[in-house]
Amino acid sequence: MPVKVSVIVPVYNPGIYIEDCIASLQRQSLPPDEYEVIFVDDGSTDATPARLDALAAEDPRMKVIHQENSGWSGKPRNVGIEASRGEFVMFVDNDDYLGDEALERMYDYGVANGADVVVGKMAGKGRGVPVELFRRNHPRATVENAPLIDSLTPHKMFRRAFLDRIGLRFPEGRRRLEDHVFIAEAYLRAGNVSVLSDYVCYYHLRREDGSNAGFERFDPVGYFKNLREALDVVERYTEPGPVRDKLFRRWLRVEMVERLRARRLLKLPDDYRRELFAEIHEVVVERFGPGVAAGLQPTQQVVAALTAADRYDDVVSFAQWEAGVAPKAAPGYVEWRDGSLSVGFTAEYTSGGEPMTFPADAEVTPLDDAPKDVKEAVRWVASQTAARFGQATVDVLLRERSSAAQYFQPVRFTRETVPVGDGGEVRLVLRATATVDPADLPQDGVWDALVRVKLGGWTKECRLGPAPRASRPTPDVGVVGGRPVLPYWTEPHGNLSLQLGVRGKRLGLGRVQRSDVTVSGVGVRVPLPLHVPGDTAVRLRFVSAQQIFEAPGTLSPAAEGAGAVLAAALPAESLSRGVWRVALCLTPDAQYTGLPFALRAAGGRVQVAPVPQPGVALRVARRARRVLGAVRRKVSRIRIGGQ
Repeated sequence: MPVKVSVIVPVYNPGIYIEDCIASLQRQSLPPDEYEVIFVDDGSTDATPARLDALAAEDPRMKVIHQENSGWSGKPRNVGIEASRGEFVMFVDNDDYLGDEALERMYDYGVANGADVVVGKMAGKGRGVPVELFRRNHPRATVENAPLIDSLTPHKMFRRAFLDRIGLRFPEGRRRLEDHVFIAEAYLRAGNVSVLSDYVCYYHLRREDGSNAGFERFDPVGYFKNLREALDVVERYTEPGPVRDKLFRRWLRVEMVERLRARRLLKLPDDYRRELFAEIHEVVVERFGPGVAAGLQPTQQVVAALTAADRYDDVVSFAQWEAGVAPKAAPGYVEWRDGSLSVGFTAEYTSGGEPMTFPADAEVTPLDDAPKDVKEAVRWVASQTAARFGQATVDVLLRERSSAAQYFQPVRFTRETVPVGDGGEVRLVLRATATVDPADLPQDGVWDALVRVKLGGWTKECRLGPAPRASRPTPDVGVVGGRPVLPYWTEPHGNLSLQLGVRGKRLGLGRVQRSDVTVSGVGVRVPLPLHVPGDTAVRLRFVSAQQIFEAPGTLSPAAEGAGAVLAAALPAESLSRGVWRVALCLTPDAQYTGLPFALRAAGGRVQVAPVPQPGVALRVARRARRVLGAVRRKVSRIRIGGQ
């Protein structure tokens, strides 16, 4: 069977962080004989070489190449390309990991669309990844019709014949931004680039020890020398004009202006800030024409202009002002509507903790020269932001807490200008409604709601909250898409989250009152604090001292008001004399959860009864088991900590 994909993993002293990478590569859904993994050990000095040799000895998919340390990832990737047999090659870092279906989905998508490059959706755990690029699938993406240039890391899939045809390889040696040089040329010379956004393919991690290469402080002189090489690639394969300016704008914005903004700049030591600023100033003056900075957002234009004018002190002062700018999202209603969660909220920017204000009569005016001082810069930014109110947007993303996978949710919003004081100034308030369909979320877990607000030169995220405790909407658990879903407010911050696959006490079934349970004829009816979009099949379990009996049931929306009604047949002859505890299973693969009532059967009749309490001996035994378990866990932690 021909190899479809060769995964190339450059390796250098990853320690335990390589284990998640290995496990994810072994879990791939692509048949084992259709992919290979090539680990290129770049002179590791830890236990990794022996670990990889043992892995290759037991798993025929895994291959290891050992070489002397080359100083960076470029040479190991090139060595991996030469050793690969796959139709496509995929680059993975040794401290990251793949989604279980990543190789299969990316390969099939690339073949279906004739792609030379396939970009899979990324999730960042402790580090940033592109967001806008993965808003939707782009089967035929270019640098002009999609924000491809936002993603310049190498963690993509490439057609091997394409790399060979154009002779594309990574720059080698100890250097920065070798991936920018490689990826920029790939984008500009590919026959087609396909972006897969409906499945998280790549998980980009920040190591707990902070030793990812990308997080080490760099030498500005060497860094921006390497950055110029990426700009050279763009000049080589584009003509002067809007497309080149758009591509150059990415490096000006991300690698230069953003490094000189707000807290990111202020947290650096002054001597390093000055060295960084000097190198950025040199590149801006040397390489970027006026069309590059003119396409930036207002705040970015100010930083670029002050940098070009070599005004370091003003850049720092502007960063101090901008550090106080942040979005705020205030929840309104949260309620179930036909199986989807409808979330109303308002969002606006604040400055120094207070609602941000703007001039009421602003007009768009170009920034022809650097502002004379920071006060003028702030006034110009406020005016240009107000003049662009019509471009302000708000989005809601749900981010899974353990994996950092995130998905945009449908949002409708309006823009409202609110007069302040005598009317000379206004606030911009975005009034929005998000519609969350839990059935569209791919996995159980805790999903945090984030609001992403674009306004002027800011694109910032914040949690949806806090909601005041006294007025928080508290929707019931919904049973949607085969899963119980709990919308809840985090403690102590009061932000909105969703727990998919919730079970046990968090289902809220303990609120059921015995007086509301009805047993009549051969059936039982129970009002439950649950939301269901329609009739939903469930199962009931009846447990007595000697027997267990199960029966199907149905959850239906309550005829009036919120909640659901559980109805189940109850053949009295199936329940022998005695007291029966009752438990409910909401979905086929869920656990049973006890309900706060019991049934007493006697003489062919069934009545509602309280749940029997365990006897004294049973309570003592349970308490002893809990104490013993706590002691064992404590001893285990002590032993682990002492190793």
